[in-house]
Amino acid sequence: MEPPRSAHVLIVPYPAQGHMNPMLQFSKRLISKGLKATLATTISITSSMHASAQPSFPIETFSDGYDVGGFALAESTGAYLASLQSVGSETLTALIERLDRTGCPVDAVIYDGFLPWVLDVAKRLGKLAAVFFTQSCAVNSVYYHVQRGLLQVPLRADAMVELPGMPPLRPEETPSFVYAYGSYPAFATLIIGQFSNVDRADFVLFCSFYELEAE
Repeated sequence: MEPPRSAHVLIVPYPAQGHMNPMLQFSKRLISKGLKATLATTISITSSMHASAQPSFPIETFSDGYDVGGFALAESTGAYLASLQSVGSETLTALIERLDRTGCPVDAVIYDGFLPWVLDVAKRLGKLAAVFFTQSCAVNSVYYHVQRGLLQVPLRADAMVELPGMPPLRPEETPSFVYAYGSYPAFATLIIGQFSNVDRADFVLFCSFYELEAE
């Protein structure tokens, strides 16, 4: 009788350095608990990774539409994000279907909050899906309340920002995408849009710990 196989988790970070590392570290934690983890990132990111930075577990690739040069060669931030979603949805679907044909199919997808469309891909393929937010709970609480219309933007310069579980904040103490709302519209849409379908995720994970955000 064959021993049961380990659950296989596909990790999908947003293709940028500040997002890759937290999810790489989380992948190592999952592996230490007996799970199998595979990292899925864009072709352009893997081509730029130094050999010493390669993780000790499998890496698979999908396309963002800019396989040579990635974000740097996109016409604009908006063009890159649109391509990442449209081309990425198709090529990530193909990747998961290919892995499912192996002896170790994907059981769950853990995706960066910056990639809410990955949840749609996972659900379409019948996979468990967990969103992983690489920023703190406090920062994400602000973004969540903006996305849900519970915190109106632009902020009033003369009013404190009061949110559940948070100390009162001056407007300038909120994340810059909220305080200076509209200054980087494509990135602001990306960041606020993290919560567009979060209610459909099976699990919600945050890169934080209690002592860091006890308030």
